[in-house]
Amino acid sequence: MPKGSVYGLVGRNGAGKTTLIRLVCGLQTPSGGTYMLYGKRSGDRELEKIRRRVGAVVEVPSVYQNMTAEENLKQQYLLLGLPSFEGIARLLELVGLSDTGKKKVRNFSLGMRQRLGIALALAGSPDFLILDEPVNGLDPIGIQELREMIRSFTQQGITVLVSSHILSEIEQTADRIGIIVGGKLGFEGWMDECEDLEKLFMKIAAEKGGTRR
Repeated sequence: MPKGSVYGLVGRNGAGKTTLIRLVCGLQTPSGGTYMLYGKRSGDRELEKIRRRVGAVVEVPSVYQNMTAEENLKQQYLLLGLPSFEGIARLLELVGLSDTGKKKVRNFSLGMRQRLGIALALAGSPDFLILDEPVNGLDPIGIQELREMIRSFTQQGITVLVSSHILSEIEQTADRIGIIVGGKLGFEGWMDECEDLEKLFMKIAAEKGGTRR
């Protein structure tokens, strides 16, 4: 994936997007095959250390409901072994949660929880951010805010992978895309090479049989 770009991983529900993401994040062990992350092949002893450069929100954000956004971030800093809480205020501002004060996460909207999950993923200053179906359940305003946020990350040199089954969202967000069908990558290319993403997706799905695994 080109550094500082948004890579859209597109596929139907069950195509294998989340499984691939879980493998890359070390949350699941591959039953076969290999993958590479920062030039290191899966199984390499250095891979666990390299994963510290990766931040991810997989499926739903994992947050403490009875804590504030700031308290959640402090817990994340402690888990990561960071020397101080410096940077938390900047992270909250970056994701638009600096004004939440003492409000508990259980009283947050879905969009606010999603933004907090992203802040937690960014706590270790990663240069690769993975977002699994980030717009699920968000209203149009929340989707637009998330889209703008993702763009702001790339301007800071962060590479972002966004998985989605919503083609229109990927069209408006991604620089480069990969279409996954039945657990296999059926197409990869730049967005400006795709005149009609929906037509391309249906063509690839038909050619590959669209089988789910």
